[in-house]
Amino acid sequence: MTTTNNKSTTGLSPEEHRAQLRRAVIASTVGTTIEWYDFLLYGTVTALVFGKLFFPNSTPIIGVLQAFSVFFIGFVGRPIGAAIFGHWGDRIGRKATLIVTLLVTGIATVLVGCMPGYNSIGVWAPILLTIIRLVQGIGVGGEWGGSVLLAMEWARTDKNRGFLSSWPQFGAPAGLFLANCAVLFFSWISGDQFITWGWRIPFFLSAIMVVVGLWIRLGILETPVFRKVMEEERIERVPVLEVLKRQPKQVILTALLRMPEQAPGYIVGAWIFTYGTHVLGKSRDFLLLAVITQTVLGFIWVVIAGWLSDHVGRKNMFITGCVFMGVFGFIYIAMLNTGITWVIFLAIAISLLPVMTQYGPEAALIAESFTPRLRYSGTSLGYQLASVIAGGPSPFIATWLFATYNSAWPIAIYILICAIIGIVATSLLTDYTNKSVETEYAGV
Repeated sequence: MTTTNNKSTTGLSPEEHRAQLRRAVIASTVGTTIEWYDFLLYGTVTALVFGKLFFPNSTPIIGVLQAFSVFFIGFVGRPIGAAIFGHWGDRIGRKATLIVTLLVTGIATVLVGCMPGYNSIGVWAPILLTIIRLVQGIGVGGEWGGSVLLAMEWARTDKNRGFLSSWPQFGAPAGLFLANCAVLFFSWISGDQFITWGWRIPFFLSAIMVVVGLWIRLGILETPVFRKVMEEERIERVPVLEVLKRQPKQVILTALLRMPEQAPGYIVGAWIFTYGTHVLGKSRDFLLLAVITQTVLGFIWVVIAGWLSDHVGRKNMFITGCVFMGVFGFIYIAMLNTGITWVIFLAIAISLLPVMTQYGPEAALIAESFTPRLRYSGTSLGYQLASVIAGGPSPFIATWLFATYNSAWPIAIYILICAIIGIVATSLLTDYTNKSVETEYAGV
């Protein structure tokens, strides 16, 4: 694409375009970090606190199962949010929609921190918690697709789409890192009072993070690709219905291909607190430190994996991650079951690497499968439907499998099944990686 064409299409000089690209990538990365901090903080605290606080009359394992049931409700909200915000993201733009999703998730997170326990208001405590968790899930459901597109649609070449799109993906392990750091810090500060008030402070901190995120997002422009769609009056009246009509295969396959990334991701990031405390007998702080190490390795590797996908191909990189995940499930359980402290720490620390091998190229892989005018709706629906079949149920399934068989090995088999499904779905997904960015700017 020539400089002249670029100028006429985007209205910006090459230097201005590069500046907006940097701002878009920063805005996407910071925004997803905040959103995932909010969403994943809930998962960490669920395993440590919510069973005791909101279901005190249950046995420890049953209480955790009940708490993870509420945790799952957030995943039910995610495809609802994908439909709602995907519609508006394809009609009014990526930027405006992302400002709303950030507010919705942030407010819901602060409200979680305000929640009284079962001993204060009885059954209304878990009911209200469930409603707030649903709203939080709806906000997160609309966030991911827009953040990825905000970064990817400013790209001037398709040769670095994987790398640019991996930066919003960086937000997931970074958000988990911040969530666990916050919980660990206030665990140290509050000590025995952690279950009373210490767990609430990380939720309140979300308010500050949301203000920072809004300030950054208000300073960016709409993406050139969406502005081109608007100029050519190719906005669909109901984008969600249109993408289900025109590209149903892509929606279904993108949901299924996420199974070996998302289901194990919530097992190694959330379920491990249940297994680690109740079975392995490790302390809350030990597990938090191990997961923090896990997230550091994860957010380093996710960007590298995205960059590699620009060179070896999205599908090749993603399938490699699926195979890695299927094998690693057995290694992970074997290391945990040694009972050796340093081996357990190492198992937890490296457990996000196979997940991030998939997560890095995943954003571009999914987004490139949908036409620009339906892309917010299509990417959001496919990505978030996986929350219902993979991410949401996985901590519950893992806990149930262990309670049923009194062994963690069935969990490794569950991970392997997810990996096989992911390999098949990815293989069947239409490969759009050769579609040029220039074509999209031209409005084709």
